[in-house]
Amino acid sequence: MENPLSHNRPINLKVRGAKKLPLQNMERILIRATNWIGDVVMNLPAIAAVRKTFPGARISVLTRPWAAGIFHICNDIDEVILLDSSGIHAGITGKLKIARELRHKRFDMAILLQNAIEAAIIAWLAGIPIRAGYNSDGRGLLLTHSVKRTKAIRRMHQIDYYLEMVKSLGCQSAGREIHLRPEKDYHLLSERLLNEYGMGNNLPLVGVAPGATYGPAKRWFPERFAAVADRLIDDFSADVILFGSPGDRESADAVADRARHTLINLAGKTGLEEAISLIVRCDLFISNDSGLMHVASALGIPTIAIFGSTNPVATSPVGANSVVLYRAVPCSPCLKEICPTDFRCMELIGINDVYEAARKAMSRQQ
Repeated sequence: MENPLSHNRPINLKVRGAKKLPLQNMERILIRATNWIGDVVMNLPAIAAVRKTFPGARISVLTRPWAAGIFHICNDIDEVILLDSSGIHAGITGKLKIARELRHKRFDMAILLQNAIEAAIIAWLAGIPIRAGYNSDGRGLLLTHSVKRTKAIRRMHQIDYYLEMVKSLGCQSAGREIHLRPEKDYHLLSERLLNEYGMGNNLPLVGVAPGATYGPAKRWFPERFAAVADRLIDDFSADVILFGSPGDRESADAVADRARHTLINLAGKTGLEEAISLIVRCDLFISNDSGLMHVASALGIPTIAIFGSTNPVATSPVGANSVVLYRAVPCSPCLKEICPTDFRCMELIGINDVYEAARKAMSRQQ
């Protein structure tokens, strides 16, 4: 059964005392995005608010390489700058290097959606005169415009967490909806991939993301994913694609091994752009709490999100076609990597629960 949550309702919270950003002479703005794909998707309403407030500015985003593909299909960004902390920007010398690169771009302002002190240090070393963000991680003295991160703010859905920060600084909200817009070349890419893997036959397409970072407590059981996939193939003649990063390969292999039918296992074989091109072609996406879950929802794909150890009030997908399956047992959300007890939060989500939600979504597509 679906667990009704209030996560799709906008939260009206006034953050008082924050110093407002200047609205004039802001020609070049840098936004430091968060690090992970799902979090980056939840940054987008805040970024849209910055764009609405500064429509004539050139807005650049500083992001990790693996999340850059999100910004390539976001109309609010003019430039993507990569922060390669495991490569050319590793260590102290690497941070000095990226700071020099940013200094040459002569930014007027930096808005730091990432909470870490490193983001503020880099912006300060880059000589960016206005540096705004939450007063987290002991970085308050490095910020010119600091927003207090209260208990109420930390309890918000992450979309509202980022959006309320920029609103408190004086930005105008453009809403909390997320709409990613892949261009025509993504369609051409998906056509090539579908044909390559023998799926160019116009059958219903179902995406499944059985992995999740931050430990197995976020992952529903591979045999149950496999059973749902088999039933969708039996009942809808669907093609089923398994998605994931190289780190999700083991989870995807476990699902493929337990399925009666052949599943197209692309975990670890696609980059983010390729995954996006295929997800946008899906009729349904079934996932644990993961970055690709947020991507599918933002693309408007009917999404079934399975939650166990994490908190759907804070990180659930907010797309209109999203369904959250969650059992509010006393120990959940525990936010642990590994369940220390009986994993009841996931045990209580049965094969039929997920299949029935999938069946309803697939029936609406026909």
